[in-house]
Amino acid sequence: MNQKLVLCSTLFLGIGSMQQTFAHKESKQDSKRPNVVFILADDLGFGDLSCYGQEKFETPNIDKLAQRGMRFTQCYSGTTVSAPSRSCLLTGTHSGHTAIRGNMELKPEGQFPLPADSRTIFRTFKDAGYKTAVFGKWGLGYIGSTGDPNNQGVDQFYGYNCQLLAHSYYPDHLWENGTRVELSDNVINVKYGTGTYSQDIIHSKAMQYLEKSSSDEPFFLFYPTILPHAELIVPEDSIIKKFRGQYPEQAYRGTEPGDPGFRKGGYCSQFYPRATFAAMVYRLDVYVGQLIEKLKEKGIYDNTLIIFASDNGPHREGGADPDFFNSNGQWRGYKRDLYEGGIRVPMIMSWPGHIQEGTETNFMCSFWDIMPTFDEILKPKMASRKESDGISLLPLLENRKGQRVHDYLYFEFMELNGRQAVRKGSWKLVHLNIRGKQPSYELYNLASDPSEKHNLLTQYPEKAAELKAIMQEAHVSDANWPLLK
Repeated sequence: MNQKLVLCSTLFLGIGSMQQTFAHKESKQDSKRPNVVFILADDLGFGDLSCYGQEKFETPNIDKLAQRGMRFTQCYSGTTVSAPSRSCLLTGTHSGHTAIRGNMELKPEGQFPLPADSRTIFRTFKDAGYKTAVFGKWGLGYIGSTGDPNNQGVDQFYGYNCQLLAHSYYPDHLWENGTRVELSDNVINVKYGTGTYSQDIIHSKAMQYLEKSSSDEPFFLFYPTILPHAELIVPEDSIIKKFRGQYPEQAYRGTEPGDPGFRKGGYCSQFYPRATFAAMVYRLDVYVGQLIEKLKEKGIYDNTLIIFASDNGPHREGGADPDFFNSNGQWRGYKRDLYEGGIRVPMIMSWPGHIQEGTETNFMCSFWDIMPTFDEILKPKMASRKESDGISLLPLLENRKGQRVHDYLYFEFMELNGRQAVRKGSWKLVHLNIRGKQPSYELYNLASDPSEKHNLLTQYPEKAAELKAIMQEAHVSDANWPLLK
């Protein structure tokens, strides 16, 4: 069952300038409720797209999406690793309140589950009469648990239930709702780049879903791809051939056939890690172009809100080299850090007739703002629900008055002895080694020091005290996720 990727004709369309912000023009709004497609990349850095500064390869389809809509420069993920970041996104809560705060593995296959009473984006859309679908990586509860996607308002799911097994792009199985789908050729074929490449088949399922869509039945399609998360591997097709030989390489020695971790969470060996990483991001760009073309082919593009973002900062696993690609731009840190490089992510929104083309915003926002934004789209003029930590971004998107702003943004991370961060205005306080012997604080002014190089803790003790108080208030303890001593 070897799925082959068909390159779309839009792949080589030109890339225009994204820098100019155009004046908003009043447009006639479509009274029909929009379809929504949310594409979530996995470990894609702020600088891994050419419209965000990437210079070693191009992402023309994603760049064109940005040209058609709004590019965010101060968007923050839920936190710095997959499961809790997605929990923040899907429930509208920050990481001091959200139900999932770490990548806790549970048997038989999956992560700590979302509670049964979670109010997810999917349930919001279901209540509004939408169809809901997820194609990609879940990681919020094993099959049959309360966190099973079908128990959280998802009508159709296809992909990885367990994010640990999603480390392999040639797995022995995927899941279609509660049914295990065996990929027998991946058991037989262990040669690199042969067999069924998971993201190709997952993408084909999403394309089939759009093919069957109707303008009379609105849908919310969540597309949490695993690209470009390690392991670093792609099929032996024209994409990887485009990049091999373009960069100096240092081979990565990972798990091999016969090793216990092979295709069970370990990362494969890779002779061309840099070329492969570039090919993985480029492949994602092809997928995005094909999704957009299918929306146009079906005649529903003009009534579809498309969102593209990444779940956290760039990884350094499986041979990946974010420094070579400048994957985090000017920001300090990587995945698992609460410095800007670990949590500031690219986000693009496009919605014809609502979002002015070619716009850019430095508005400070976060993943927990997505749910109240959807609330207001589905039920105009409704107030944000009390259980959400976010604010609706709809006034910003439509360039009208009434946009609320955040007093602060709060982040926490359970691993590495516990970490916290809070941003208020241009100030950022980071709390490190919380459960260790020597916990510490660092204070930065992002306006004058965006790369967080100069710790101002001793110069501004009153500001540090103010942000420490916010940290204490924002963190609500949870026995399953012990952040503090």
